[in-house]
Amino acid sequence: MIPLTLGEVATVAPGELRAEPWAESVTGVQIDSRRIEEGDLFVAVGAGSEFRKHALARGAAATLVPDDPFAALAALGKAVRDRSSARVVAITGSIGKTTTKDLLGAICAPQRRTVAAERSFNNELGVPLTLCRLEEDTELCILELAMRGFGQIGELAAYTRPEVGVVTAIAPVHLEKVGSLEGVVRAKSELIAALPAGGAAVVPAGFAVERGDLQVVRVGEDVTLEAFEPPTLVTSFGMFDVGFSARHLAVNALTALATAQVLGLELPGRIDATFAEWRNQELELPGGGLLINDAWNAHPISMRAALEHLADRAGDRRRVAVLGQMAELGDYGDEAHREVAQAIEQIGVDVLIAVGPEARVYGGRQAADATEAIEALREELQPGDCVLVKGARVLELEKVAEALAAVHH
Repeated sequence: MIPLTLGEVATVAPGELRAEPWAESVTGVQIDSRRIEEGDLFVAVGAGSEFRKHALARGAAATLVPDDPFAALAALGKAVRDRSSARVVAITGSIGKTTTKDLLGAICAPQRRTVAAERSFNNELGVPLTLCRLEEDTELCILELAMRGFGQIGELAAYTRPEVGVVTAIAPVHLEKVGSLEGVVRAKSELIAALPAGGAAVVPAGFAVERGDLQVVRVGEDVTLEAFEPPTLVTSFGMFDVGFSARHLAVNALTALATAQVLGLELPGRIDATFAEWRNQELELPGGGLLINDAWNAHPISMRAALEHLADRAGDRRRVAVLGQMAELGDYGDEAHREVAQAIEQIGVDVLIAVGPEARVYGGRQAADATEAIEALREELQPGDCVLVKGARVLELEKVAEALAAVHH
């Protein structure tokens, strides 16, 4: 991190600041004491104040119990951002944010000194923590911005000051907060509104950009996906080899390529990305079986895409789907779950375990939670099966995938 003096920390982030006698500045910021490295500032969030001693034992230069944790982290992130000459790319969208970020990072890192958000560090905690990884020589910073309601993307963009804004896709998620698909568009458009004159917007075809002072690239219109037969991706940019087989990731790769071109980077002949945990992770199972762990989250569009991917990967193997209910869909919830039931019927699975009360409409074998789903899967699973695990984040269905992996490895 670009160092901040203790005086600067005290000024921008009011609270109880305790520094070690040897410390004059901090060279990193963490909210998890287990991640502390020498010279870091440990910011106590929630019950974090109980771990100040642990942070100091690991070499923290100082600990801070802030008056307002979110405001303190935002201020610290802004202070580092203001000292950095790095170009900042911010990615938002209903689906595909993290995967697009991972793919873009894979393209950028060999060519520029790049800092990219870890996992899904995309909220009031994760975004400033990413900024606090910027070094003096960082050339490019790739952020992921999430929202649960109106104004949140605008607040994050105000201090991250992105030069390039990327909107991956629009889908009916977080409707309980923004009401409708039009509300989702309005919330995501806060990123475009925050871009500086002369900046660039990479958006889906049909996404309205009302500004004439931006470079606008429309994915699916200005740049197009011609074909995808794994591992070959054919685009209007040319052909690329990719390290994934899921067809629904092809548009994310196209978006990453379009963004890389906006940044003036060379487009590599092969794109290999390490995806964040619980997203399209594949693990071989005994007897020629396969586990597709896509447990991070779910909504109707991603559920259908995951089921199509299961069908692709299964071939002549049995298709086993552990599918959870979906969340944050507001009034659209009932219809959304019926859409998934329709997708299951159209695409087809051999064994279905539906997790959560709202998933009953899917049919199949019912499970109340991840624990019951694990038991059901153990009873149903046969050697050579191809298994998909996917559902709302709150269900923690990664536990199902982890239990399956642990038994077979």
